Parts: sequence; C-alpha cells; structure tokens
Amino acid sequence: MDDVFKALADPTRRSLLDELFREDGQTLGALEARLPMTRFGVMKHLKVLEEAGVVVTRRRGREKLHFLNAVPIRLIHDRWVSKFAEPWVATLSGLKHTLENRTMEKIFEIYIKTTPERLWHAITDTEMRRQYNFGAVVTSDWTSGSRYKGAGGGALIFDGENLEVDPPRRLVQSYRALWSAEAKSEGTSRVTWEIEPVGDSCLLKVTHDQLREGANAQLYGGWPMILSGIKTLLETGEILTTPGSLRWLQGVKEQMPGIP
Repeated sequence: MDDVFKALADPTRRSLLDELFREDGQTLGALEARLPMTRFGVMKHLKVLEEAGVVVTRRRGREKLHFLNAVPIRLIHDRWVSKFAEPWVATLSGLKHTLENRTMEKIFEIYIKTTPERLWHAITDTEMRRQYNFGAVVTSDWTSGSRYKGAGGGALIFDGENLEVDPPRRLVQSYRALWSAEAKSEGTSRVTWEIEPVGDSCLLKVTHDQLREGANAQLYGGWPMILSGIKTLLETGEILTTPGSLRWLQGVKEQMPGIP
C-alpha cells in the first residue's frame, strides 16, 4: 500500500487519474496535451502510477493505452476508512465517481499471495464466491461452451456462457446482468479472468469489455469490491466489511438466526 500512498500524494499524478476518470484508455500523447508539462515528465508520473497498480496499460495496434485501475484505491478504503465508518459509507465513496465514465472497456488488477490453483478455486467454487460476490450463488460445470448463472434472493441476477475455460489460468465469459430493468437493457458484455503466477503470488486481471458506450455503472462498479474480497479471503481467511460481503453475512444470519 505504500506505493499507492506515494502515487496519490502528488497533485500531478492525481490530475492524471482525474483525466483517466474523465476518459479512460488514453494514449501518452493525449495525456500530455492535457497537462502543462513535458512528455518526459508525464512519462515519469505514469511510471509511478503503473508501479503502484492504479494505472494499467494495454497495446492496441501501435498505441499504448492507459486505464484507471480502482482496485488498489478500494483496498486503501477498506483498510483505512471502512473500519472507522459505518458500512454504508462504502456505497457513498468516491469509487462510484472513479468508475462512472463512457469507456467500453474496464480493466482491474490485483496481486494476491496465493497459488493459481487456490485462486481458480475461489473464482469457481460456489460457497467461496458467495462470500465476496454480494452473496450470489454462482453455479456451473465450468467447461467451455457451458452456461453459468448467479442467483440471489430467490431470483436469477446474472448469467452467461463460459466461452473459454483454461484452468488455472484463464476464464472468458459472456455476461448478462438481470437484477433490474436498467441492467437488463444493457444486453450482453464479456468478462475475462486472467491469472498470472508472480513469485509466491498471483496477478489477477479482470477485463470487462464489450460494454455499451456509456453503459450503466452497475455492470462494472462492483469489481473492486469483489477483487478486494478475494484477496482478503485467500490471504487472511477473513471477510471484508464491504456492501458485498455484508450482504452475504446478512443472508447467513437469516438462514441461521443464532449467528451473532
């Protein structure tokens, strides 16, 4: 977390994040044109942001695009804010504003001290996933071409097809949100889970793309909480006090009233 605090401490770097919040997926040239500094200066600041994980890049042809990654910021919130505030504060945090923009692609990254096999299990195991995925009961046989579905409160809340299943490295899924009329109107998008071993840890990268330009932020706004929940669950065995995990805990209490 020290790298993230360092990255956020500089006003120029915060300005770069503001620019990516306003329009995600920008080139170095586009960002340079928006700031009163040299190209080299912008490159230095972007390098610090990339090393902290709050900016991630992707090649598209000859262009290198820069994307905002809100997951490390979410982790700071969970570590330093949520324990001092009521749980509902998380729903009012600046994260919502960070994620709401008109891009068609969202990229989220997080490092987790675990093995690829344990991480894959956490993604595909019904009971583990309920603990960090807003209490959703996600079921599938996890084979290419099969269907998966997520249910909650006795209703189907999302579903899709497993387009590519390569355990424990890569999972590509179509995604259709069903929890509200607004979400349903967004149609089908795509979610790609990628697991890359890094020493004694793993880099988990989630790309949510094929989104309609200006898509409802409900479709992708929960990813930072989900990824933060996976990290905490695998590294500590504990549950984060985020809206997602609290919803799961509430469901457990309703089924087993004796639990405090």
